[in-house]
Amino acid sequence: MIDTVELAAKTPDQPQPWGELGLKQDEYQRIRDILGRRPTNAELAMYSVMWSEHCSYKSSKVHLRQFGEKAPQSDALLVGIGQNAGVVDIGHGYAVTFKIESHNHPSYVEPYQGAATGVGGIVRDILAMGARPVAVMDSLRFGPLDADDTHRVLPGVVAGVGGYGNCLGLPNIGGEVVFDPSYAANPLVNALCVGVMKHEDIHLANATGVGNKVVLFGARTGGDGIGGASILASESFDDSKPSKRPAVQVGDPFMEKVLIECCLELFEAQVVEAIQDLGAAGISCATSELASNGDGGMYVQLEKVLLRDPSLTPGEIMMSESQERMMGIVTPENLDAFLAITTRWDVETAVIGEVTGTGRLIIDWHGETIADVDPRTVAHDGPVYERPYARPDWQDSLQADGPGELPRPGTGDELRGTLLRLLASPNLASKAWITDQYDRYVLGNTVLAQPEDAGVLRIDESTGLGVAIATDGNGRYAKLDPYTGAQLALAEAYRNVATTGATPLAVTDGLNFGSPEDPAVMWQFAEAIRGLADGCQALGTPVTGGNVSLYNQTGDAAILPTAIVGVLGVLDDVARRTPQGFREPGQVIYLLGETRDEFGGSEWAWAEHGHLGGRPPSVDLAAERELAEILVNASRDGLIDAAHDLSDGGLAVALVESVLRHGVGARVWVPDGLDPFVFLFSESQARAIVAVPRSEEVRFTDMCSARRFAHQRIGVVDDGGVLDLQGQFSVPVDDLRTAHESTLSSAFDA
Repeated sequence: MIDTVELAAKTPDQPQPWGELGLKQDEYQRIRDILGRRPTNAELAMYSVMWSEHCSYKSSKVHLRQFGEKAPQSDALLVGIGQNAGVVDIGHGYAVTFKIESHNHPSYVEPYQGAATGVGGIVRDILAMGARPVAVMDSLRFGPLDADDTHRVLPGVVAGVGGYGNCLGLPNIGGEVVFDPSYAANPLVNALCVGVMKHEDIHLANATGVGNKVVLFGARTGGDGIGGASILASESFDDSKPSKRPAVQVGDPFMEKVLIECCLELFEAQVVEAIQDLGAAGISCATSELASNGDGGMYVQLEKVLLRDPSLTPGEIMMSESQERMMGIVTPENLDAFLAITTRWDVETAVIGEVTGTGRLIIDWHGETIADVDPRTVAHDGPVYERPYARPDWQDSLQADGPGELPRPGTGDELRGTLLRLLASPNLASKAWITDQYDRYVLGNTVLAQPEDAGVLRIDESTGLGVAIATDGNGRYAKLDPYTGAQLALAEAYRNVATTGATPLAVTDGLNFGSPEDPAVMWQFAEAIRGLADGCQALGTPVTGGNVSLYNQTGDAAILPTAIVGVLGVLDDVARRTPQGFREPGQVIYLLGETRDEFGGSEWAWAEHGHLGGRPPSVDLAAERELAEILVNASRDGLIDAAHDLSDGGLAVALVESVLRHGVGARVWVPDGLDPFVFLFSESQARAIVAVPRSEEVRFTDMCSARRFAHQRIGVVDDGGVLDLQGQFSVPVDDLRTAHESTLSSAFDA
């Protein structure tokens, strides 16, 4: 028997599996209070998925508001938080939309499909804004490199990211890969997509216009991706249905590629009012959000949904997260033209309802009403929790346990050995084994990609207009001080964009933390958001949107608090971008910024000694802005030929990556009064190295002096094939390459 609204009103005491669906008792009671009766099974399915942490942000909303309250004034911001993705103006009538999303838990359960559908979902978010997706990036975190489970998860995740993106024909232009024990059994898979459109092509996902048709198109709806949940196929619902459904979505990138082109033609033909992707929570999300954002009313005939699996119950159809599906709002006069386009692309399409003026979302199943709700109560007025949070008892002792007593290399041979070991350590080693599985240059507009500090894309061929994007995050820094750690992630991504010559414009964030029910974790989360909001305000880069992923922990052990920050910047002409690699012998190497004895949370302390304690490097956002302006102006005026930010591993790693890029050598000297170890491995922030042509040295140093920004001449590029730290050690570039490039291939090719 179908559980209808009429039946629900008559059977108030019928037991329902609200707990198995992830609802708390008070949340279930609140649903009953909203409806004035018990929910039907379909309504319970809708509320359970839409009130989940993933969809409702019920534990994070109270803190996320800071991104709006502290948002800096930005003339570039066209669409901010609250839509599928943020949109910024980059000039010449172009707009760029970008966003990062997580697919962490599915990627642990089924690494390939979890990662692949993470890419597919973020691409559809960008597509729904009216933009053509033009590139993807990925930010990945795994357990220890030598752990068995890392060897199970990582190859599948990488294959999923690469396989889906490559099949879509989208270049993967950047990201990061980090290994840490806290991510064992809790890998982080954060995918970013960027899209391009003209200003007039921006679309918002709203269901407006009484009588307009609700159209579901793309792949058929199947039984994959239904919560954790065989719940809706359990005995409480229908004994005859299968007892298990796969919890991880299954992707089809070729279907998505067709869907992309179909949607773009629908937008161009102006035959669709709005398009919403079906990602998390599937039809429950698309119908309730479209209705809530629009006129507030929608009528749906659920039996018209095209199915891959005819055994699905109405509740399962509502919850299914089958991929490659979109929902459109179409005027009656445009319906035939809409259907003609979807037919030409061989995209299956079903008209499943229409926009109404009732203020209710009403869903029928073969003529019987199985849902009658106020869509706002489903999509936007869910629970909001002010979770208790408190600075953990262990924070003081952690910060007091600094790395100052760790034995440091003192001789040239010891410094040389430290450098080679760090280069081969999992977090600093080359990630080419991973990134070589991604197509970085498809579409022909990739200007810079891995292993560069940021990815750069050409947007307009006639003017050379382009964008740069970087993602960064350091969970160790955030463990030591979550407020500062979030700002350090922002500063590094901001700095990486500026090293290419791009002016940073806007931010997206992926906030990955443990259980919000743990006051210590909630304190980390609250502090990270406060730090990021304050940092964005100081740098003038608004947060345009992003993602929160909570409950990333095993038992009582949470992951490192991991705020991943993506920064987007604009270049007037990509022909003047600055790459990271030294190329020409005779170029002079300058170190920009102040170097201090800062090793708390550093790669040296962790990789060499397994130590995490003390305080992270200090943040100076004013210095970051000044450094960025120097790098952007120097790039625009042709004063520098290469630039590399200083972050993990310090100057030593930046120098090695700069000489390896084109196989040149360098002679470097330690400035007077600076300890060689601190000079090489400090992770002080607001620093970069640049290669300056001798002909431009005076102009460059004059610019730095005029801004009173610290700058030191520390070396020169040569063709000797050796990195020589004068008076200390020298290493052939071939030996550096062997150390840097063999770690991942040795681990996984074997």
